[in-house]
Amino acid sequence: MIPVELRPGDHYPAVIVGGGQAGLSVSWHLERAGVRHVVIERESAAHEWRDGRWDNFTLVTPNWQCRLPGYPYDGPDPDGFMTRDEVYAWVRGYADTFDAPLAEGVEVHRVDRRDDGVFVVTTSAGVITADTVTSATGGYHRPITPSWAADIPDRVVQMHSHHYRNAGQLPGSVLVVGTGQSGTQIAEDLHLEGRQVHLAVGRAPRVARFYRGRDCMTWLADMGVYDVPAGVQAAAKRAATNHYVTGRDGGRDIDLRVFATQGMRLHGRATGISQGVLAFDDTLAAHLDHADLVAESIKDDIDAYIARAGMDAPVEPRRAPVWTPPSGPTQLDLAEVDAVVWAIGFRADWSWLGELDVLDANGHPVHERGATAVPGFSFVGLPWLHTWGSGRFHAIARDAEHVAEQVVTASQGALAVG
Repeated sequence: MIPVELRPGDHYPAVIVGGGQAGLSVSWHLERAGVRHVVIERESAAHEWRDGRWDNFTLVTPNWQCRLPGYPYDGPDPDGFMTRDEVYAWVRGYADTFDAPLAEGVEVHRVDRRDDGVFVVTTSAGVITADTVTSATGGYHRPITPSWAADIPDRVVQMHSHHYRNAGQLPGSVLVVGTGQSGTQIAEDLHLEGRQVHLAVGRAPRVARFYRGRDCMTWLADMGVYDVPAGVQAAAKRAATNHYVTGRDGGRDIDLRVFATQGMRLHGRATGISQGVLAFDDTLAAHLDHADLVAESIKDDIDAYIARAGMDAPVEPRRAPVWTPPSGPTQLDLAEVDAVVWAIGFRADWSWLGELDVLDANGHPVHERGATAVPGFSFVGLPWLHTWGSGRFHAIARDAEHVAEQVVTASQGALAVG
């Protein structure tokens, strides 16, 4: 890694905004192609892995899927799951394996494009220009909380999952709202610490950790599921929340029904507060059934793959539900709750893109494998950039190579014109 000090008036053939694994991967290709560029990072390289996860966080994908350009995982546990600190060290170490030109502690405020096609990049270190700009900031920027969170009594500590680190931050009993990967794993983390946990359950699906002798995600990778292009997938699947599971303690299922038998209180979707009482709708049973149905359907797909391939894999009995919720909506007097963890996701913030015509009417990036209608501007590191694997380490190298090829071509074209 080469620290770069941006100076007002500097010009680069390529600017990459974001110093995580996606931005660094594009930088690796540009270095090999001899394209002068800079990676601009608001904080520090890979900081989200250290600063945006809880203490007991682990990857949910096996380590062997962690591969960046020229930098595959080569540790001692390919089928294990790196911890938060291990992932941070691995990604941060990647920048040290090549001369990544990195400007850390610099925020990009705005990107505009002049009539001559040159990009004007306004940063906290001054204004620079570029022939190409690549957004590698991901799609999760602003933590979401519902408007009615303001109605929760002041004595109740509120925290978004992005800021959760461990149970010691929170007093007493805790309500976790949301059952994506973060919500379910944080609920488990608190549960294992002996806390009384209430969990508002959404429609997120789940997946078994292991089935028929192997990790389910290894099966899915072999089946090519992560490589199916986004355009082939139904829009509903692309918009769906990722399946919840955990890599903690070597990896295991997260079965909310099991948590319920151990004292965790499960509820349906939280709908609002009235006179200090939080209401939940009558969706809990349906959401639990949906999660189980998805998990079992994945097993069906694995069974079919094994049969087609004529593989010799151990037969495993299917799991039966161990708990069924009572019917009807539930309520929770907030006098019984000391803290709330909001795990309902993030909102993208593309305000720094200025007037660039790269978003649709709903503010979502419009691109074809990262390429946009604005010559020289591209995205990388987005979920479903090209395939389901785009949002995980599994396919970042492939996506970065494709985007880097576009950047190299565009920067060379600009050089020829200049």
